[in-house]
Amino acid sequence: MNAALASNQHLTIVVVEDDAGMSKAIVRLLRAAGFQPVSFASAEELLKTDAADSAACLVLDIHLPGLSGLELGRFLVTSGRAKPLIFITGQDEPSLRDEARLLGRAYFRKPFEGKALLEAIRAAQLDLRRANEDRAVLRR
Repeated sequence: MNAALASNQHLTIVVVEDDAGMSKAIVRLLRAAGFQPVSFASAEELLKTDAADSAACLVLDIHLPGLSGLELGRFLVTSGRAKPLIFITGQDEPSLRDEARLLGRAYFRKPFEGKALLEAIRAAQLDLRRANEDRAVLRR
């Protein structure tokens, strides 16, 4: 097993996507990259669980039925459950794009390259690891 796959092994990535085909494709991509994906068809479905709390990163579709991906992202941030957020959408609207970029680590319009999504997740994890290391140094 190569080092990238080994380092991803225990990282849970939550995917919230209402399009079953897109969700399946993202889950397959993440699994092939060594991540442990968990998928939900709606924000409400996710919020009934504790999956967001144990996730290393969340991939959120902006246009979900019920609570939108942006509303879910805002809720997670304001409730102190912020994790790296990556937003995806099939409908690129400037105002939504701007908010998604403020809230999240990355923003992709569908269809997007799987490699770009994996790079964004890895970059988010690297940033998170560095921030944790900086906090540990400050506590000493």
